[in-house]
Amino acid sequence: MNTEGEDTAPATAGVAPRFGDELLRPFVVAAISVITVIELLERAPLRFAVVIWALTAVVIAVGAASAFPWRRLRDSAQFALVSVFAVGGALLFALAPNTAAVGFVFLASTTAGEKLASRKAVFAVAGIATVVTMVATRIAGSLLHVPGEPVWWLTLAVGLPLYVGVARRERSHALAAAEFAAQQNRRAAASEAREAALEERSRIAREIHDVLGHSLSGIALQLDMADVLLAGGRDTDAGEAVRRARTLAVSGIGETRRAIQALREDTLPLAVTVSRLADGSDAGCTVEGEPGEVRVEVAQAVIRTAQEAITNAHRHAPGAEVNLVLRYEDRLIRLTVTDTGAPAGHRDESGSGMGLVGMRERASLLGGTLHAGPLEPPARGWTVRLELPR
Repeated sequence: MNTEGEDTAPATAGVAPRFGDELLRPFVVAAISVITVIELLERAPLRFAVVIWALTAVVIAVGAASAFPWRRLRDSAQFALVSVFAVGGALLFALAPNTAAVGFVFLASTTAGEKLASRKAVFAVAGIATVVTMVATRIAGSLLHVPGEPVWWLTLAVGLPLYVGVARRERSHALAAAEFAAQQNRRAAASEAREAALEERSRIAREIHDVLGHSLSGIALQLDMADVLLAGGRDTDAGEAVRRARTLAVSGIGETRRAIQALREDTLPLAVTVSRLADGSDAGCTVEGEPGEVRVEVAQAVIRTAQEAITNAHRHAPGAEVNLVLRYEDRLIRLTVTDTGAPAGHRDESGSGMGLVGMRERASLLGGTLHAGPLEPPARGWTVRLELPR
């Protein structure tokens, strides 16, 4: 059953089987039945008219019943119905060879192959139909002198259509199995889509928490401090606290923009995104190792760390040379961001430090580590090293 949003291809593919199974058999049964009745009315049987009409009624009734599903019938009931159909058709084959009634015996063989699950039962019905047809036609021609005896080889072919029935049944089962598999695939795809949506929501929630949560907390803290300082008459210190709150607000806006940019670029390969970040910030970038599949949350953490490290380098050491190294290892991914440092005494130490705190928290949640600090002497500058499991 199709639901909104699901692929409709299996439903379209099911039109042909429905036509074959639900319309073709009733049409064939109805056509043979109507033609047989018309021919018997126009050329009334000279002998055995009652028997012929009775057999015609029986085979038409069973043929009509074969147009409906037999799944609720027991195997013995199905075998009995097909046997009656085959024997009745075989007798009509012998007694009314000049009418369309001869088609019923062939239709009975097809029905046996299509309806009966047991191969032994199928070949038993085919054998019974063939034997009864051969014996009945010989008796009808030699002893009863029924006019219009069919050619002898045609009696040997009445069992052949059972292969058509078997093929139709196998095809029906294959189509049912394919439809079931398609439904399972659609359900699995829907489940994966829901899981991906939930994961994406969680990831966006973490971004909002990391970016806005730290900034708003710092702003609230500074404003509370300003309120206390104003109450104590320390207007100058209160003004400084308000200015720090404004600085945090501006920084938060920038962090929010970078987070949105990272979310938009998340569909690109990680190495490409990091390279673009470096190019857009006049920084060098080197990718080492063999890039492979990286978890979404890990890639996001690397991108956010690269953004924060580049921003801090330009803010605290303007004019310094910045380099990024992204290294892929078997189980780890490493990002190292270094700058050559500002001229002596010119390094800007302002800032809340909340960005690096958020990056450390994010790395810890992912089972990794983040280190930020000055390079070991005699080297000058600052380095940020992120290590995360892939």
